[in-house]
This record gives sequence, C-alpha cells and structure tokens, in this order.
Amino acid sequence: MAGISGMDSLVSIVNRLQDVTTRSRVTFEWDSPQIALVGGRSVGKSSLIESLVGRDFLPRGYGMVTRRPLILQLINNGNEDPDYAEFLHCSDKKFTDFNHVKQEIEEDTNLVIDRKEDISHNPINLRIYSSKVLNSTWIDLPGFTKVPIDDPRYEIESKIHKIILDYISNESCVILAVTPANMDLANSVALQIAKEVDPQGLRTIGVITKLDQLDEKTDVREIFENRLLPLRRGYIGVVNRGSKAIDENTDIADALHDEKSFFKNHESYKHMADKLGTPYLQKILNQQLVVNIRESLPSLRKKLLDQKTLYEKDLSMEDMNIDDLASKTTLMIQMIDKLRLQFANTIGCYESHEIGEFLNGGSKICHLMHEKLSEEISALTSAGNNTVRREIKLAILNIRGVRLGMFTPDTAFEAVAKEQIRRLKKPALDCVSEVTEELNQLLHDCTKVMSRYPSFQEITEEKLITYLKQCEEKCKKQLCDLVEFELSYINTKHVDFIGLEKATEKSYKNTLSMKFPNDDADLYEKFSTNTKMTQEVYKFKILIDSYMDIVTKTVQDLVPKIIMFMIIENVKHFINVELLSQLVGSEDVIQLMELCEAEKIKRDHLTQMYEASNDALKILSQVSASLAAYN
Repeated sequence: MAGISGMDSLVSIVNRLQDVTTRSRVTFEWDSPQIALVGGRSVGKSSLIESLVGRDFLPRGYGMVTRRPLILQLINNGNEDPDYAEFLHCSDKKFTDFNHVKQEIEEDTNLVIDRKEDISHNPINLRIYSSKVLNSTWIDLPGFTKVPIDDPRYEIESKIHKIILDYISNESCVILAVTPANMDLANSVALQIAKEVDPQGLRTIGVITKLDQLDEKTDVREIFENRLLPLRRGYIGVVNRGSKAIDENTDIADALHDEKSFFKNHESYKHMADKLGTPYLQKILNQQLVVNIRESLPSLRKKLLDQKTLYEKDLSMEDMNIDDLASKTTLMIQMIDKLRLQFANTIGCYESHEIGEFLNGGSKICHLMHEKLSEEISALTSAGNNTVRREIKLAILNIRGVRLGMFTPDTAFEAVAKEQIRRLKKPALDCVSEVTEELNQLLHDCTKVMSRYPSFQEITEEKLITYLKQCEEKCKKQLCDLVEFELSYINTKHVDFIGLEKATEKSYKNTLSMKFPNDDADLYEKFSTNTKMTQEVYKFKILIDSYMDIVTKTVQDLVPKIIMFMIIENVKHFINVELLSQLVGSEDVIQLMELCEAEKIKRDHLTQMYEASNDALKILSQVSASLAAYN
C-alpha cells in the first residue's frame, strides 16, 4: 500500500496506542474520522479515494458508476500480514486480490439494482485491513447532476440528493466537496449541497480536481488563495490518475510523484506547492484524527490509572506472600482473625448484621438444643406411658414379694423414677452429637477463608476438629454426670413436686369416676383388690409424672447451657487464644502459608497486569508528546 508523507509517524502513534490497549487490556476507542466525498459525476471522487487509501479497488466507467453508497472502513491491524478486504455481505471471505474487490462491488451493485440508471440507498460496506492505514471511515456517494424538473432523470437526482444529505448531515462527518477545476465554482453542486448541512463551513473542505486538464494559460490560483467563494477550511488541489494513466497501469506511488512534480513545476502553483496535492489533503484529514485522539487521551489515562490502582490494591494483599517469617506470621494472624470473625458471625454473635438467604449454623444449633431436644424427650415420655404403668405395678409387686402389704414402699417409686431418668441420657447425648456434627460442618465452611493457602487450611481444620472432638467428649461426660446427679438423690421435697397426699387424693377421685359412674352403685361390693392395685398404680404414675416433669425441665435447661459452655465457648476461646500458638509452635510457618497453584498464577497475572499498566502509562506519555509535536 503506497505511503503518504507524514502518514508513517501518525500510523506509528496509532500503533503505539494499540500497544497500550493490548498490554493493559483496557477497552478504548477513539472516534475515527468519517469522511464523505460529495460531487458530481466523473469529477474524480473514486480516484481521490484510491490515492488517499493507496489501493486501486474501485470500479471505473462512463455514466453513473457509483450507484450505491460505499462505506469504506480502513482498519489498522497492527501487523505485517498482507493487506486484505472484507465485505459485510460476505464477511467469511477475505479478499487479498484487490481486483476481485472491484469485481465484487460491481456484482453486488447489479444484484441489488436491476436498472443500470437506477440507484439504491442500500450501502455496500467494505473494510480494508492494513498496518499502513489509519482508522477512518470513507463514504463514496453517487455523483450528482442538476437536471430540470421535467427531465425523466429528475426522480433519480432527487434520490441522490436525499442519499447525500442523509450521510453528510452527521455533525461528525468531514465533507470533501469535490469540484473539477474546469467548472465554474459558483455552479459547484458539491459546495451547494455541503452548504445545506454546513452553512458555516466548519467541516467542509473544498477539493479541486483535474487541474492537469486546464489550458496552459489557465489557473485557479485565486481559489487556492481562498479569494473566490472562500471556505473556512479552504481549498486543496489534487491531480489524480487520469484514464490514460489507469489504462497504462500507472501505480498510485508513481501518480503521487507525478502530482508532486506538477505542482512544483507549475508557474501558478509552485509557490504554494506545499499546500496542494493528495499528501497535503491527507495531512489535513490526519489532523482531524489527531484532534479526536487528543480528546480521547484523558479518558484513556484515567482508565489506566484506575486499573493500576486496582491492581496495586490487589497486589498489596499479595505482598504478604513474600517468603520471610515475619510477613508470613502476620498473614497467618490475619487469616485466623478472619476465621474468628467468620465463626462468630455464623454462630450468631452479631459482629455483622447481614440478613443472609439461609439459616446460619448458629440458628441450626439453637433448633437442635431446644426444639428438637424437647421433641425427643416428649416423644420418649408419651410413648412410654403404658411401659411406666407396667414398671410401677411390677416394682410394687416385687418389693412386697410374698407379703400383701398395706402401704407401697418408697423404694418402688425410686426404682421407677430412676429408670425414667436413665432414659433421658440418650436424647441428651444425641443432642451433643448432632450439635458437634453441625459445628464440624460449620468449621469446615469457615476455614474456606483460608482456601488460598491449602496447607494452612488443612492443618487449621484438623486442629479445630480435633479440639472439637475433645470438647464433645467432655460435654458428654458432663451430661452423663448430670444424669448421675439426678439418680443419686430423688428429691421429693422439691417445691414443684405434687407430694403423696395430693397424688392419693387425685388417684382416689379418678378411680371412683372410672368404676362408679352412678351415684346409686353399691360401693362396698364393687370395690375389689384389683381396684386398689389400679389406684396404687395410678397414684404412683401421678408421682412419677410430677417428678419427671421436674427432671425433664432441668435437663432441657442444662443441656443447652452445658453445650454452649463446654463446646461452643471453648471452641471460640481456642480460635481466639490457642490456635495461633499451636500453629506457630508446631509447624513451618513459611511452608504452611504457601499459596495454592491457582493463587500463584493469579498473583503472577496481577503482577504482569500492574507492570503492563505502568508501561502503558509511560507509552501514553510518549504518545502525548508525539501528538504535541505532530503538525
């Protein structure tokens, strides 16, 4: 692709900016210039685009050749691969032969438009990828010719007018108003249409073509001096390849050389040759790109600084991973503190106030110690009513032995009561096991805060579970002792115990209501020995129920307290006070705090990205300096 003076430095700047975004992986886009060429038919718009792009790829011919807008995107791909082109309508195909690009434009135009003299608003989208171009968008529009209203071609010209206005109305679009040198400037269709959307001329550049076709004694110097129909951004003259040069396959580089010679040697233009020609036009257009890039640099710099700060913050956490004992010990203390906080929050010590989505471990343990324990004891009591009655009767009979006896001995009551008390041991111990199991899972989850350090996580969890098991054993022993306390002394003087007198009265009334529902019954004849035993059993049942109610309440009250004191509070104390000393005293701290492989990769990545952000900022400063020097 042919080079144009001044292009290399700007391409280098753009490539370095792309290096910045590639290195730092920052998404960044600047507004590439959009340049629309407006003019009549056969004024040299297509030739001008080819000279600016440096490629021969547009169709040629007589009459109306450009019948659809061509939107050409030049994309700097930053590598030395061969240039290639892609069409939107066949994006899976790469064109490396630009003669085929020309052929594809013609074929797709004919596919959309049946009649040769018709036009379409439907554009052709073409992209050219090269390391030698600047990102920009060019729009080649159908040529315009004014015709009378009664002319059959008027409808087509109206369509062309509308198409042109649709594209050049965009405020960010630079308008190249192309006029041939042999046309009266006052009749320039390009300038007239441009003025419709840009009356102040802020984005219109006049381009004068076909200067080489003027008579030797004729020149348009006053146009270039901006004295005739002046434009804010002035006029630039160019000499494109003519039909003869194209037929002779004169390449664009030679054509640019011929253009330069033309202006340097022309009597009327040689004093202003540096302000004429395709390279100068390219320079003016490049200045627009420079403006756009300059406006975008503060945003890019901010993104890079924000990214650098973020990586710096992440790396400040990673810096604790340097291999010295003091840093590793500090890191270990931080991790244990996180574990402490996590455990406290999960148990429900309100060091955080997050609602969460699920029940935490503390709420589950609370349910086990209260609702479930109560349900287990209640089920045990209700299911054993008949068993208790049989045990009472059996105890009475066995203690009396061969004697009939007038009174039931206290030993029968104690024997049955103690048997019932022994049955409370299982639900109490089961509660401890279930709480321990829940704590086991809870501690496992809490140690996940250490997952970046697998060895540390493993040994910490191992020590926690070992200590938890010790607490469980001590707690169960304490509960067994509690049951033994209750068995060692049956306290019938308890303030809540019903007592023998009230139990006897309640039993007697109940027996009468069951056996003698009618007031006229013969009480003496009906009252038998069996009825007396029933009354004794019922009385004892009342006494047992009353006493067991006291014991059950004691167990239900003390089991949660013992679990809290002997397991949960001890585990908290172990984490807060003893865990660190055990780890530091028995393990190699540096080895223990070794990162897992995934975290090592992450740390290396963070380091690379931090350095890349730094490098990108340095390049950006150099780019800013280069842009300041660019003219």
